[in-house]
Amino acid sequence: MSETANHTFLDDAQGIAFGTFCCAIGLQVLTFLGLITGQTAGLAVVISYLSGWSFGAVFFVVNLPFYWLAWKRLGPVFTAKSLLSVTILSVLTEILPMGFAIERLNPALGALIFGALTGMGLLALFRHGGSLGGIGVVALMVQDRTAFRAGHVQLLFDLCLFSAAAFIFPLSVIVWSLLGAVVLNLVIAINHRRDRYVAT
Repeated sequence: MSETANHTFLDDAQGIAFGTFCCAIGLQVLTFLGLITGQTAGLAVVISYLSGWSFGAVFFVVNLPFYWLAWKRLGPVFTAKSLLSVTILSVLTEILPMGFAIERLNPALGALIFGALTGMGLLALFRHGGSLGGIGVVALMVQDRTAFRAGHVQLLFDLCLFSAAAFIFPLSVIVWSLLGAVVLNLVIAINHRRDRYVAT
């Protein structure tokens, strides 16, 4: 049974709005601390830091190749919801700083806040048949076809990304960033299970 089988249009709209908003706040915390994250968002953050380009624009472009894969493997509805989610998040990350500023935040606490908020946001998107593209698409495909959970797929990718980032960023940045990524992926691994949580 599909998790989105009994969701109405308004249910999905609320889920996507909530999910992207949580992720946008999480990314605001992340960038304030100068930390990085995993998946394609992490790749976009690294490119943004190194190039000075806008995260929103880089994130949108990085995800483009994955839409073809999503369309072929997961269908047009999933692809459309993912494209919409990525677009909304890209816009939110540009406008959120206009009305929300962080003055002081401990890196350890910030990593936990980022992981929890972004994990909840991604979970909401997954439950409503969408994603933030990229590795999330691949992770959902693997989980749907094997017993390997989506959160574990994402965590493996994140470990590879952080290993490469260790040559660019200070060790403290890597440690706190990894903490946030672990929290995020544990939220997904524990809560996004079709054998346990099914929409009714």
